[in-house]
Amino acid sequence: MPAPTLILIDNDPREYVWGQPGGISRLLGRAATDTPEAELWLGAHPLSPSRVIGDDQEHTDLLAWEAASGARLAFLLKILAAAHPLSLQAHPTPDQAAEGFAREEAAGIPLEAAERNYKDPHAKPEVIVALEDGFEALCGFRPVAEVLSLIDALEMRAPDPVFGAWRERVQTSIETAFAWLLEPGPEQQRLVGLLGDIGSTHPRRFELLDRLVAEYPADAGIPVALMLNHATLAAGEALWLPAGNIHAYLRGIGVEIMGPSDNVLRGGFTPKHIDVPELRRVLDFTPGPVPLLQPERLSETTVAYRPPAGFELLAITGDAEATLAAPGIAAVVDGEFEMVTGEERMRLPRGSFALVAAPATLTITGEGRLFLAAGR
Repeated sequence: MPAPTLILIDNDPREYVWGQPGGISRLLGRAATDTPEAELWLGAHPLSPSRVIGDDQEHTDLLAWEAASGARLAFLLKILAAAHPLSLQAHPTPDQAAEGFAREEAAGIPLEAAERNYKDPHAKPEVIVALEDGFEALCGFRPVAEVLSLIDALEMRAPDPVFGAWRERVQTSIETAFAWLLEPGPEQQRLVGLLGDIGSTHPRRFELLDRLVAEYPADAGIPVALMLNHATLAAGEALWLPAGNIHAYLRGIGVEIMGPSDNVLRGGFTPKHIDVPELRRVLDFTPGPVPLLQPERLSETTVAYRPPAGFELLAITGDAEATLAAPGIAAVVDGEFEMVTGEERMRLPRGSFALVAAPATLTITGEGRLFLAAGR
């Protein structure tokens, strides 16, 4: 009997402090919970491979499926629910990831060690699509003129020579300013303290600053965050975050597709390991606008998010057809759908997920929101 193409899968939300209490369960129509649900991983990453559902299935999870089949998912799909800011972070290029992983392996740093930067040898470019209005993120360095204008506005509220020191470094380069801000020193500490005072006394004018200070008082990442684009997405809008883009999700619910990796270099808003020299090595300091990714309209019911990477994400709201050139994963967040390929048929109600284990042409019927991730 040939191996099935459609395989039901599932996973449990990962509980991080920044997660929304019961946020993923609410989205998927599951039993209410008060735990801080942050991410639900759909893929074969060893840290949280998706389970295969059903007693008659050959494999226990997608990591075992990859090992047995010789196939490899070109992506990791996540449902993300943030109530608090995530860490300021960036991800490496493929070459940087391979080199960093080999270097730390040779140094004998255990994979589970707090100081480990590279958990695997893979890159982690990513796309985040807002599932609800109001998804907020910091993403990429703002144009220099905007940063200088903001420094001027802050200095008006709390005149101090430290703002001049910050301004001079921005005028030299964004990288120079970034490196200076994350140096542990009295000037930097005074700047962060002044920013806290400004945020609390002018919460309307500097709402984001006030919020960040409330979440992470005295964090050196606060002035860095002010040099970044602040984006608020409506449902269906998306950001493209390639290697080197510094970003931090602030709050909201989204679906995220990325390279199958967990390599994160952090720069603030976290008790986890921060390696500033390694972060500087991978960062792209080029200023620019919010990195929105415009979807392609494929039909009345289907749009495609297609970044310059080895994966794509289709958003389907009704009857559709899709041809996958590589294995994929379907996730239903609203309504109910049925997928058919060949003689196989699978019903997918809200909150259910399926692996498409081989290239296939799918006939999809139903109504709601189904996301279909696949390699390209």
